This record gives sequence, structure tokens and C-alpha cells, in this order.
Amino acid sequence: MQAAAPVLPRPSPSPSPHRWKVLAAGVAANASFSAVFSGIPVTSVVLRSDYRLSNTQLGLALGLLSLGVALGELPWGVLTDRWGDRKVLLAGLLGASAALGLLMLYALPGQGAASFAWLCAGLMLAGLLGGSVNGASGRAIMGWFGEGERGLAMSIRQTAVPLGGGLGALLLPTLAAQAGFGAVFAALMAACLASVGLVLRWLREAPVAPAHGAAPVVGAASMALRSKLVWRLALGIGLLCAPQVALLSFGGIFLQESAQASVLAISVLLTLVQLGAAAARIASGRWTDRRGQRRDYLRGCALASAALFGLLGVLAPLLVAAGVVVSAWHGVAYTELAVVAGAGQVGTALGLGNSCVFLVFFLAAQAIPPLLHWQGWPAVWLAIAVVALLVWPLFPPEDRARH
Repeated sequence: MQAAAPVLPRPSPSPSPHRWKVLAAGVAANASFSAVFSGIPVTSVVLRSDYRLSNTQLGLALGLLSLGVALGELPWGVLTDRWGDRKVLLAGLLGASAALGLLMLYALPGQGAASFAWLCAGLMLAGLLGGSVNGASGRAIMGWFGEGERGLAMSIRQTAVPLGGGLGALLLPTLAAQAGFGAVFAALMAACLASVGLVLRWLREAPVAPAHGAAPVVGAASMALRSKLVWRLALGIGLLCAPQVALLSFGGIFLQESAQASVLAISVLLTLVQLGAAAARIASGRWTDRRGQRRDYLRGCALASAALFGLLGVLAPLLVAAGVVVSAWHGVAYTELAVVAGAGQVGTALGLGNSCVFLVFFLAAQAIPPLLHWQGWPAVWLAIAVVALLVWPLFPPEDRARH
């Protein structure tokens, strides 16, 4: 007989100061995994050269990292609602560390024809296991923070993605060029293991207010998956990540081919994208906590992203601004998705959202190389702009939203 799913606790009227330690552990876990899935793509110029890959092979290797996350997110989310945050976070971080260790052993350049196969398998396994941090940390934060703070807290958590990606963009290309990919994988494994220590020390289930000690919700996962609004929000979140993955995975190559930028210049520009995105996420979370209107904000981000990426093909200097805008909305979107899903279903809903995100990551990585070969960079950015425009109707206005 299966154990009943634990309820997402509602924070007590006097929030515990410990909630900030929980948030710090969630930020660390997300930053360390973000350095993997956002940092490795930023090494694309060195990766392509050292492993002697074609653009198609490069897209496959980077896409499999995202596909692994996409396949694991929903099962991890369901397990988070059933087992709790701590166990799932620990399992994911330790599993990702093991996958990075396998990459160090078997997938380095110069280890023969099998190294590319090991690279693909190791990256997919790292994504499959490490993707658990997204839903599990989100559930923990939604449990420890009240409604007036959740947008800010989730946005701070989401800054871990550009923070980890920014550190990866700043350090990993140079590390790869000077010390090789063994050093890259070792550094990423060390970051994941450091996050394990913080989770062990600080993360535990949120206290349940006495007035809300209700019984567990039976069939919570299936309730979230039957909600049309949950699916619309999850799909919108996923599609709006297409511009982000296009810029992170191929922005360096775009700058090298279009502006003859050096590896150092590429690292600096992509680091600015990530730092700007981190600041924009915190500001957007605080703004929507005060004003509400989360879905209206998301609709505006979709339109702005479409406009900026449509212009990127002819105005390359817009790359930093486009990268910031298309990354600013994540915390707000995940907060809205969690609130719509309801107590006891947060892990499942966030898992569904992240499955959509990383499925789009995979598909975008496969679609861009042939489109680039066919019509060049202007066609790539115009296609991405069209995808962003299609997101706008998926975020319904507040007064017309229905489950």
C-alpha cells in the first residue's frame, strides 16, 4: 500500500527566520545545477573544437542534457509531493555528481571514438538526475513563505539559474580552454557536492500552522495534471524558454561568426546577460508581489521577447538586452503555476512546467543548426521571435482565467 502524499504546509502567521536558510539551500542547489545545464552550453566554441564536432553533433550533445531534464522533471515532481523536498534534492544532487564523475572518467577529448557517445550519455544522465532540484526546491520555498513573499522568494530562487549560468559563462570557457574538460566536470561536481552539505544542514519540511493541519490530499498529482490552466501555464513557460536556450547555446557562436568576438569577449557578454537576468528576476518578483497581475506581466514579457529577437538578426548589440528580457520572468511564472496548482500539488505542477521547459530546450537545440545552415542567423532569430509571440495567448488574463 502506497504512503499518502505529504501536504504542502501552509506557513504559520509568524514566519520562521529559518525560511531564509531554506531559500539559501534552494538557491545553492539550483545554482550548482544551473552551472551544469547553462554553463556547459556556454563552452560550445571550445567544446566543438576540442571534441571536433559538427554543429549538428554539438546540438545533439547539448540537447540531450536538456532532454534528460525534461524526461525526469515530472516524475521527480510527483515524488517530491509524495516523499518531500529533502530526499529528492539529495538524490538529485548526488546523482548529478555521479554523472559528472563518469564524464571525467570516460568522456574527455582524445579518449577515442567512444568519447562522443559517453559525452552524450553522461550529459543526458546528469540532466535526468539533477533536474530534481527545480521542483523540490520550489515546493520547499512555497511551503516556507507566505503569499506576500512568494513571488520575491521564488524569483530569488530563480536568480540561481542566471547566477550559476553566469559563473559558468565567466569561468568554464576559460577553464575548458586552459585546463581541459576534465577540470570543467570536476568543478561542476564539486559545486553539486557543496550544495548537498547545505541541504543536509538547513532544509526540512515547513512547520504546519495548527489551524491548517488538514489531511493529505489524495490523488493530488492527478488533480494538477487534469487542470487546463496548469497545462496552459506550463506550456507557455516552456515555449518562452526557446529564446533563452537559443541565446545560451548558440549566442557564443553567433558572436564569433557575426562579430569575430574572442572567447573572453563572449564570456563577458554572456555573463552580463546572466547578471542582468538575475537582477531583473528579483525586481519582477517584488513588483508582482506588490501589484499582483502576474499573468499580465508574463504576457508583456512574451511580446517584448518577440520584438527583441525579431530585431536581433539585424542588430547584434541587442543580444544582452534580449537575453535579460527573456530571462526576467521565470520566478513570477513558477509562482503563478504553483499557486494555480494548489497545496499538495506544487511539486507535480513545477515538474510539469520544467518538463516543458527542457523539452523545448532539446527541440530548439536540434532545430537551430539546420535552420542556420538553410538561411543564416536572421532566420534563426526571426523563428525564435515567432515562438515567443505564440506564447502570449497561453497566459490568460486574470479575470478570464478558468481551470
